[in-house]
Amino acid sequence: MTIERAQRLPVLMLLTARPEFTPPWPAYPHLTHIALGRIAEDEGTSLIAQITGGKALPSEVLQEIFARTDGIPLFIEELTKAVVESGVLTDAGDRYTVAAPLPALVIPTSLNASLLARLDRMAPVREVAQVGAALGRQFSHALISAVAPMPQLQLDDALAQLQRAELIYRRGTPPDAVYTFKHALVQDAAYGTLLRARRQQLHGRIATTLEQQFPEIAETQPERLARHCVEAGLIEKAVGYYLKAGQQAVARGTMTEAVAQLRKGLDILAGRPDGAVRQQQELDLQIALGHALDVTKGLAAFEAGEAYARARQLCEQLDRPAQLGLVLYGQFLFRIVRGELEQAEHHAEEMRHLGETRNDVMWKCFGSQLNGNICFYLGKLTDVRAHLVNALSLWDPTHRAFAPTAEDPSVGARFHLFRTLLCLGHLDEARLRRDEALTEAERLSPFMRAFALRQAWYGNFAVEGPQAAQTMLASAKEVVAISDEHGFRDSLAIGNIMRGWCLCALGQAAEGIPLLIQGLTVCRAGGRSSMIPFFLTVLADAYGMAAQPQEGLGQLAEAAKLLETTHERWADAEMRRLRGTILLSMHEHAAAENSYHRALEVAQRQSAKFWELRAAVDLARLWRDQGKRAEARDLLSPIYSWFTGGFDTLDLRRAKVLLDELAS
Repeated sequence: MTIERAQRLPVLMLLTARPEFTPPWPAYPHLTHIALGRIAEDEGTSLIAQITGGKALPSEVLQEIFARTDGIPLFIEELTKAVVESGVLTDAGDRYTVAAPLPALVIPTSLNASLLARLDRMAPVREVAQVGAALGRQFSHALISAVAPMPQLQLDDALAQLQRAELIYRRGTPPDAVYTFKHALVQDAAYGTLLRARRQQLHGRIATTLEQQFPEIAETQPERLARHCVEAGLIEKAVGYYLKAGQQAVARGTMTEAVAQLRKGLDILAGRPDGAVRQQQELDLQIALGHALDVTKGLAAFEAGEAYARARQLCEQLDRPAQLGLVLYGQFLFRIVRGELEQAEHHAEEMRHLGETRNDVMWKCFGSQLNGNICFYLGKLTDVRAHLVNALSLWDPTHRAFAPTAEDPSVGARFHLFRTLLCLGHLDEARLRRDEALTEAERLSPFMRAFALRQAWYGNFAVEGPQAAQTMLASAKEVVAISDEHGFRDSLAIGNIMRGWCLCALGQAAEGIPLLIQGLTVCRAGGRSSMIPFFLTVLADAYGMAAQPQEGLGQLAEAAKLLETTHERWADAEMRRLRGTILLSMHEHAAAENSYHRALEVAQRQSAKFWELRAAVDLARLWRDQGKRAEARDLLSPIYSWFTGGFDTLDLRRAKVLLDELAS
């Protein structure tokens, strides 16, 4: 007996398993039969590394191998060798890469031949195995009964034979039984015996049966229908099911799955002749894909921008103004997060014009929202309030279904209004809007919960300060947990920025600053420029708390440089105030005073009373320490007197204490 033959015997034994089964090969009494157990994925990874000489395989290849081998070591070994030798991988020195979409992995000949031999010996029931293989790795008794073209008694007998041979396992009792192929390779071998025409016909019958007799499956598992339609050659119908599968995944918040389903739809659509029907299907897919990519890759990702750009081209070709609104919304977010605020402002104006031209309340609502958002980032704070109040007055919950992103428009508008009102000094109203938004987001989705906690922190960071770091740390940890679980890339990075600042405020700078830097790095790697000046300001504040003033000044210098490029000025005054505070910690009194004056000028120009108050308190303290008590009082008193609420907040309490001291 050859060594190769001997090595293959345990696999053949595993495929029989039943003691009463007589194998077709000679008995070898000197061999010991050993039941080989399945190995864990980490053990499988180690085994594969030995086979490839330590060169890593792409993650998608690893997952495909694990999915098709069920943890059987010899299956893993054979299939890995087949993949490496197939030519689909490129040797990159220390690893293998795959440039094109991964083709279906081929079962190694030695294993395939063994499986086919067993099926050939069971010729009377092979057709049932073929039908089951077309249905999937797992199938119900009810479904195969509806699809298989034979009497029920004949079908039941065939299923029983396959079960006795342990090619399939059964769970439950007919008619409620569910069958599972013993290994994915058994299913593949049975499926491979189908001729092309027969295979196409069978998948067509399965698709029709599912639609007509199992509508709950068609509704809840559209990706299953899509696969059968593809194999049946029903491409237009398959695209529709992939779109539905992607949209359902988006609604569930499983964005990685959504991207996969939508790209499958686009892949099979690529080979179809051009025309209005094909263009409309691609338009629907591209809009949904842009939505999903916003979450998985980040709002600034080029892939999302490309999806929206293609969708816009199709909108114009097909004259679809209603869908154009969805595309404009996506393009706006893409531009604003990349810090391309002038282009974002143009898209916001296009949205406003669309709403007015069509006299459509929903697009008017979205147009007001986008105009309010862009005015906020540009520091046009007095304009923001009118736009967002108008947007919320036009809001109807039915609009939610048409929003092209995972960000809920009404929640987003409330949070932008919260931050605007905060900057303008209307602190009680700001907190009311914040709490409304948090309550609304809580009931929507995990993504919106994480979004809401982030948005609330952008304001709480300033209003509540380091004294509330412990409470804010709990929110930061929740953002990180949600984002990590669901694959929200940008959200996870920002959650780490939040967590890092909170740890620094609690005196744990050695742990906090690396988290801040890590979050910033991820945000920038995704193409984000929006909010980066603010995040750099947060990092500078952390360096200040860690008694590393030079590092803090470096972050603020970088923020100021970026601000001149993007014109994102909503926190400009606060950046300048913080620079003064860090300079003061270095005993640079003149430079600190100059920074406070610049902060006051910016805040006054923007009517940002809250930022003006913070700068005035710091400058008044400096003047007090220099003996300029009257000047300090004259500066701070009228600003403090302007406020009509929010007197329980940290900054107003500090201002009151300082004024009382200056008056004594």
